Amino acid sequence: MASESEEDYDDLDFDNASEGEEDIDEDILDALEGDLAAAVAEEASEADEDTDTDTSDGGSDDDDADDGDTHPHKDLERVLTQTLQEAALPSKPPSPVTESPVSVEAPQPQAENRPPSPAQLRRLKILSGIRWPRSFTVEAICAIPHPCATHALASSLCMTHLITGSDDGYIRDYDLFAAVNGKVFLTAPQRQHCGVIEGIMKAGQIRCWWENAIPTMNPDGTVADTTLEPVYSLAMHSDALWALAGSDQGHISLFTVRHSPGRLCYVMNGHKGPVSSLALQHDEKGFFSAGWDGEALHWDLNTGQSVRRFSAHGAQLAVVAVRPLNTTTVQSQWGSVMPGSEFTVPMRGDQPNTYDPSSQQANGRAPKQEDDARSDTSYDPLFDEPDADGTGDTKPSYNPFSNPAGPGHQQQNGQNLGRGAIAPKGAPPILDPSTYASFSPDLLMTAHVDGQVILWDRRVQTPGKGVGRLWMSEKTPPWCMSACWSADGSQIYVGRRNGAVEIYDVRQTGSSAYGTPRIWKTLRNPASSGVVSCVVAFPDSRHLACASTDNIRLWNVAEAGEPDSQGKMKSGVQFKIIPGHHGGFVSQMLVDPAARFLVSASSNRGWHGEYTKTVFVHEIKHLW
Repeated sequence: MASESEEDYDDLDFDNASEGEEDIDEDILDALEGDLAAAVAEEASEADEDTDTDTSDGGSDDDDADDGDTHPHKDLERVLTQTLQEAALPSKPPSPVTESPVSVEAPQPQAENRPPSPAQLRRLKILSGIRWPRSFTVEAICAIPHPCATHALASSLCMTHLITGSDDGYIRDYDLFAAVNGKVFLTAPQRQHCGVIEGIMKAGQIRCWWENAIPTMNPDGTVADTTLEPVYSLAMHSDALWALAGSDQGHISLFTVRHSPGRLCYVMNGHKGPVSSLALQHDEKGFFSAGWDGEALHWDLNTGQSVRRFSAHGAQLAVVAVRPLNTTTVQSQWGSVMPGSEFTVPMRGDQPNTYDPSSQQANGRAPKQEDDARSDTSYDPLFDEPDADGTGDTKPSYNPFSNPAGPGHQQQNGQNLGRGAIAPKGAPPILDPSTYASFSPDLLMTAHVDGQVILWDRRVQTPGKGVGRLWMSEKTPPWCMSACWSADGSQIYVGRRNGAVEIYDVRQTGSSAYGTPRIWKTLRNPASSGVVSCVVAFPDSRHLACASTDNIRLWNVAEAGEPDSQGKMKSGVQFKIIPGHHGGFVSQMLVDPAARFLVSASSNRGWHGEYTKTVFVHEIKHLW
């Protein structure tokens, strides 16, 4: 059967030959036949001579005589058939390596273009078609009561899974969309527990929960009794396949979430105290952890081992964060732009921007600065009391965008920020233009409790190289619980104890004079707001939510403290109150990439302070 199929295939190829290939010049065939006839005649004459010779020698066997006979017509038919088949078949191009007379280099193999992964396709689907509005309004629509303080939050990219880590050692997984779209409301005891007295508030919908228990072994090989460890930090895979939980004992546990939720897969040990923060790599093949032992570790999820250690001056670490990759183009009222590019420039760039936020100038006019000897930064609302008459003539007036004054650090516009704080023992030096110019955009930020913010170049492996701290005024209180990157990675927001949020411009402009991170502006909350316990950036790179003891406030970072088109400073309050938390520290806030929901949790993160036992889900409405 195989031979018959092969013959059919050859006949088919032969029949499909074009007519031009079948038409052979008759003259060529005649000449070919003549040459073949002459060759056959010559061979026949030679055979006759050999036969005569053999006969004269005594003859030979009949088999030899038969083998010596030639058939000119059969040979001619065989040769013609072979020639016609070769002419009918398409000619094979000569190989560039073996058959070509001219040596030609073999083409280089092209890089394989792999299709995007399912996670990348889902991310593009979620982020496609987003248009950033002019402003936002945020309202609390759902309250999730907890039995104790909630230290950490984490969610999937689409916010389908929301997990919370509490002081009781439990991790809870909630269905966010079922809660906000459902019709289950808080009961009277729950409203009293959450502090929601007025209005209608929806209740959370829990999927499952599991214990953050680390099994231990006895000396005899038996499994000891497991104890629950409080969860101080969380991080989740974008598709909710797994999650990481950092405990107060220094353990980092890897759990499954979507399938077989709560199954403990692996435990990583590297810290000597509570793990205060976790941050995933962009490819989600590794992560970074920060602890109270002052160490930041880089972990490889393929091996479960620590591959690098970031050590500074030993102060407790509050935050570790990877600089975002700004690779998503979105639509806004400024056209098709990258998030935040309407008022910033890329991490590296030599072209000047038409609007430089660090100069704080518009139309050639500079905002009016306070000439008071006692600057706003020197006024600490935690310790300095206003005058009894309340007129505020001797106390510095409330300016939410003030910058310190005095001899010392210079801004680009010539403004003096005063003397810098004394460097802690063992801390890296302040970033200078020559050092920062050699940094790559692949940066890691660590914020310490003593107020120091340090940048690490992840590509530099040499100890003591590729690291530097941001400049901090001597009047800045040594306390920092939260810091974060802007969505485009061009700024760093740092919450301070005196109710202020310092905004650092970390763009690398290529200029030796302005090529180092500097304080762009300082947003100051009212004196009664208390400390800033948490900050989170919105994905449009223009808005910031900062949490204080009294409320959560929404700032427009791009427009705050900037003059209008006529060069006049805007009057009145330039922030919005986000209702929900009141009267306690906010441990963590998160905003989804499409700016649809804001989730906030409350706890003191192991320090002294008041907190509530509620997780609020806020709906973000876009204002055009």
